[in-house]
Amino acid sequence: MTRRLLLLALSALLLASPAFPAEAPPEIRAESVGLSTERLERLRTTMQRYVDQGRVAGLVIYVARSGHVAVLEAFGKADIEAGTPMKTDSIFRIASQTKALTSVAVMMLVEEGKIGLADPVSRFIPGFKKTTVAMAPPEGAVAETPVSAIPAKREITVRDLLTHTAGIGYGEGTAAAQWKAAGIQHWYFADRTEPVGAVVERMAALPMDAQPGEKYVYGYNTDILGVVVEKVSGMTLADFFQKRITGPLGMVDTEFYLPSAQKARLAAVYAAKDDGRIERAPDGMRGQGHYVDGPRLAFSGGAGLLSTARDYGRFLQMLLNGGEIDGVRLLSPKTVELMTVNHVGTLFAERGPDAAGMGFGLGFDVVEDLGRNGRYGSPGAFGWGGAYHTNYWADPKEELVALVMVQLLPAGNSDLQRKFRTLVYQSIVGPPMAGSKESRSTAAPR
Repeated sequence: MTRRLLLLALSALLLASPAFPAEAPPEIRAESVGLSTERLERLRTTMQRYVDQGRVAGLVIYVARSGHVAVLEAFGKADIEAGTPMKTDSIFRIASQTKALTSVAVMMLVEEGKIGLADPVSRFIPGFKKTTVAMAPPEGAVAETPVSAIPAKREITVRDLLTHTAGIGYGEGTAAAQWKAAGIQHWYFADRTEPVGAVVERMAALPMDAQPGEKYVYGYNTDILGVVVEKVSGMTLADFFQKRITGPLGMVDTEFYLPSAQKARLAAVYAAKDDGRIERAPDGMRGQGHYVDGPRLAFSGGAGLLSTARDYGRFLQMLLNGGEIDGVRLLSPKTVELMTVNHVGTLFAERGPDAAGMGFGLGFDVVEDLGRNGRYGSPGAFGWGGAYHTNYWADPKEELVALVMVQLLPAGNSDLQRKFRTLVYQSIVGPPMAGSKESRSTAAPR
């Protein structure tokens, strides 16, 4: 009888445990997926050097190829002052890496016929029916000269928002004074005592920075999309993510606000000084933030989430797999294909030298011309990053997922992201695992 009770108790525990446990996925021998163990050691040595030189407190790196994790490793401290070591399951503020999840949410609703890429945003948020565009003051005008506005030439569409070509910045453009007066500037929402939807409603009446479709302007576009998701689904963005994306994918540590019991896992934010070394960032918006003790009312689709390297790596693997992982499908392969090609012509590349040879898709930057870009990669690789200096990309040609998680704001002149990218690619010495395109959905990191 005792044995039978023990077996029943064990069975209950197994049934209650999550389908995708949160522990670190097992690493495999690098050579089995065409990577060099010796060359990956260069990556580890360099990341440790950033810690030893006091340029970051700590970081976590994640590299997977052919659906198998080759590197998941932590360096340094999550909190120097508290003496907390960085761990592979440390939690990070991922800021604009949130945009990828919101973009996926939108495309899931597109696939269900509930949203169209060409739909005007006013279909969901009526205030965007007639927007205006700020006109730059005439040359020689005094600083106090009021900004005039003209009507937009056309309505803003869902596709405009996904590609950041709606003309909507972060409230710091030509009409900055008007945006500031409305209490809408900067990407940070976690301290707000109102939902994002209320803020977005006020945005619609303010002058935008450019005409729809005529310029790449990085800004509140994805926050507006998060409100569209809420209105279409009838759920908060937090609930939509949990029920439709993070829950099904087993992303157990990805959420907008951290439970108090998990506070010790949240890595501290540090700021780069002029000499490249770091100091602890202050509390508040541009520092530690309100992700544990804040109002917990605003779910920012543009920059609000917390996550781990394991969770976000799993999300990227889903995209690299064509929208599916371990039998859980969120998107069609054709939808992922549409998301990861250039939709904006030369508009993104016009941002400056760092964007040369690049395009922008439905939520990601996309490598088009490797030679013009001057960074390691492959045509078709897509990615982005976050304000706290996190960075990620996925490379379909190399069947590669890579991300670096760090908390550095401002990052100053840090070259960490570029060094990380270079050292990941130099470790590739062979082709992806044979047959991995057919098997990687089941072999992907868990």
